[in-house]
Amino acid sequence: MSKAQGFLNKYLFCGKQFYRQLFILALPITLQNLITSGLNLIDTIMLGWVGETEIAAVGIANQYFFLFNLIFIGIFSGCSVFIAQFWGHQNEASIRKVLGLGLLSASLVALLFSLCAVFFPAQIMMVFSKDGAVIHVGSSYLRIVGLSYFFTAVGFGYSAAARSIGNTVLPMLVSTLALLCNTILNYLLIFGHGGMPALGVEGAAIATVVARLLEVMILVAFADRIPALQVRWRDLQRITGEYVARIYKTVLPVILNDTTWGLAFVVYSVVFARMSTQAITAVQITNTVHNLFFVVIFGIANAAAVMIGHRIGEGKEEEGGDYAWSFALLSLASGVVLGLFLAICAPYILSSFKISREVYQSALFIMYFTALFMPIRVFSTVGIVGVLRGGGDVRFAFVTEAFTMWCIGVPVAFWSAFVLHCPVEYVVILISIEELTKSLVVLYRLVSQRWLKNVIQGMEI
Repeated sequence: MSKAQGFLNKYLFCGKQFYRQLFILALPITLQNLITSGLNLIDTIMLGWVGETEIAAVGIANQYFFLFNLIFIGIFSGCSVFIAQFWGHQNEASIRKVLGLGLLSASLVALLFSLCAVFFPAQIMMVFSKDGAVIHVGSSYLRIVGLSYFFTAVGFGYSAAARSIGNTVLPMLVSTLALLCNTILNYLLIFGHGGMPALGVEGAAIATVVARLLEVMILVAFADRIPALQVRWRDLQRITGEYVARIYKTVLPVILNDTTWGLAFVVYSVVFARMSTQAITAVQITNTVHNLFFVVIFGIANAAAVMIGHRIGEGKEEEGGDYAWSFALLSLASGVVLGLFLAICAPYILSSFKISREVYQSALFIMYFTALFMPIRVFSTVGIVGVLRGGGDVRFAFVTEAFTMWCIGVPVAFWSAFVLHCPVEYVVILISIEELTKSLVVLYRLVSQRWLKNVIQGMEI
């Protein structure tokens, strides 16, 4: 008992300095994610008043963006490992080089995805659904919203870099302004208020493009006032092939990690969509609500990556290891609290959707299970996104994510849906076996202490 108390005192009740730094970093990130998820929830409710087909169509179309999203998030998450450690080492010149390389890489990926979305939207929709109405509505949305991908990637790059150097307020304020613009335009263009035409899902797509353009313009203008983020062409000219190889040795596993994770969720969406439109609608609503509750965890995970990365860059690996255990215990406690809150709020949230009783019952069941499983999911998320990435252990994180999702989650999804013919609720439960396995692997890695890696050691100053 005394050992357990000592463990908790050392890592969970570890003093004001730890929690003060966590609060300064995590709160703006959490608020930014909360605003994003909250407004996405409003968007879903708005489209829900148009019809269930529109919810399903936009949800499926956004699975394509979700894949692109994970690729550029992987690029900048990998770059952020270096940026956080370079910031701890007080090396602004290298930060600019890493950020410039990330922006160039993400822009090329954005161009490819935009061209496919604009010219082949129906073919993309057919991958996910066999419902003709869903394909038609989703194609009209995808063709327009694809124009926003470049702005989204560049804006996220500057936001991620700002967070990695401890400036979390700027991304929060800019995202708040852009997303409020998105919501107002949605209201005007979806329903035709204020003298605007009622464009339905096409109006939602136009609102997204305008909001993302506004966001990147403001971000670039303000980031240019921060010396570490003042990327110039000369910074890119100084990048050598050896430097690119060194950066991508860490960045590539993060890209593969996020991409394999995202592809698995895309496959899950394909499974649910091919089960029925009601099944994918229930899951889409549940995921939107789940993301709203999960914003706190991503705030903690991002703060963990920054705090641990700074300590390693400063040469304080032992303190970084202590931080890892503090975040592990904090993630479990946060999961319990958020799970209870989700269980209490679930019926009230669902009552705001105009959906059939069948969809309501399925979504409510999935939400209750998500609430019960929340501590395990939070632990694995903070462990991989926060601790392992902050510590530079990106290869192990990638292997863990890829194995659990593709060797456990995806096969179980197909088996339970199309062999056992389980209802959507039980398919969701069985898929969660992979999350449980992942959390056990993460715990093993934390205990081993082999996740602490200084990725900037030996790099040019």
